[in-house]
Amino acid sequence: MVLDLLHRIGEHVGGWLYLIAGFFAFAEAAIMVGVVFPGEASLLVAGFGAHQGWISLWPMVAVAAVCAVVGDSVGYEVGRHYGPALRESRFGRRVGVKHWATADAFLHRHGGKAVFLGRCTALLRALIPGMAGMARLPYLRTFLPWNMAGGVLWGGGCVLLGYGFSASLETISRYLTWGPIAVIAVLLAAYLVYRLLRRRRERSAEPS
Repeated sequence: MVLDLLHRIGEHVGGWLYLIAGFFAFAEAAIMVGVVFPGEASLLVAGFGAHQGWISLWPMVAVAAVCAVVGDSVGYEVGRHYGPALRESRFGRRVGVKHWATADAFLHRHGGKAVFLGRCTALLRALIPGMAGMARLPYLRTFLPWNMAGGVLWGGGCVLLGYGFSASLETISRYLTWGPIAVIAVLLAAYLVYRLLRRRRERSAEPS
């Protein structure tokens, strides 16, 4: 089922997969799409598509890395320009000056490491660039080098991961189809054994 669905996507999308996957990698932090839809899902599908021959692997790796880095840079600029207004808004006042100051202190204390490690989770990946811009983390000296390292590792890694595991998707799909039946059979057998052992104990406990 999973494999058939991916094949249908590939037949209809084809080369547009570069644009679609690249958009989601870009939009993760640029417009915070990653809060509701992690970009790695589209990159994993793109890696599968490269293995199937719908697109080329290394151009897709390059697209993923570049879009991730550019998207985070846009998110940084959005935070830098609109961060003060956000903090003065009703939402910003509800968050509180103390919490904003704590976030700024955290980013300045950990610097580029926070930007790099923010790539590990979808929510932080969407929020850290904007927060770094609000905190006025130095762009060229701190944000950009760590952003490039994280973007290349994450973007390229997701595509390569999808490519590497695509050969196993048919096996995975088969297990997803028959796995529940096997689990039910094992549970049923375990229940029957339990009932049998319990009945034997009850019989042995009866007074002769």
